[in-house]
Amino acid sequence: MNNPYSYIDPDYSYADPQTGVLRNLADIPDAEALVFAESGAVAKRLKELETAPIKIVGIASLFEIHQKLFSDIYAWAGKARTVEISKGGRQFFPTSRFETAFCHIDTLVKEYQRIDCAQKKDLANKLAELLDAINFLHPFREGNGRTQREFLRLLAREKGWILNLNPPDNADVYHRYMSGTIDGDVEILSKLIFELLTK
Repeated sequence: MNNPYSYIDPDYSYADPQTGVLRNLADIPDAEALVFAESGAVAKRLKELETAPIKIVGIASLFEIHQKLFSDIYAWAGKARTVEISKGGRQFFPTSRFETAFCHIDTLVKEYQRIDCAQKKDLANKLAELLDAINFLHPFREGNGRTQREFLRLLAREKGWILNLNPPDNADVYHRYMSGTIDGDVEILSKLIFELLTK
């Protein structure tokens, strides 16, 4: 399930051609050190979003969240990727068609917002649709998973629900989440989100 990502980036727009490490604002040349620095910075920003949440209006909010989470690390935080990405032989949405995907996600958000907050099953189904669409879009060079999980958490919060798609030390949730997103299995995602939604 841990298939590596592949990037079509002949101009090395994001990574150093010698080391393969993503160019970053701290000029960290080591991949492990960058992961450590990035994790700490993102954790701090996630805490800030708990007390000062971003209002979800559509796809623009996804970019706002990414910018918030990764602006301490990457100059391109909050910007759409300019390279093609695939994982395990499965290509994510092509950059040439991003506008189509953006419109689709905006429509899904509007549909979600029309669902009554008491309709837990309907909310879970629509959140699963959104997660599947956003994951397939994979709009950023790095940080897609963390950004989409926060996007869904904030959407659930706006309906009065708590949603944690990344609970600590819960291998079952992790495997179901990964299986659902990698395989594009909305049913798995819907069941998982339904179980995790709490008041």
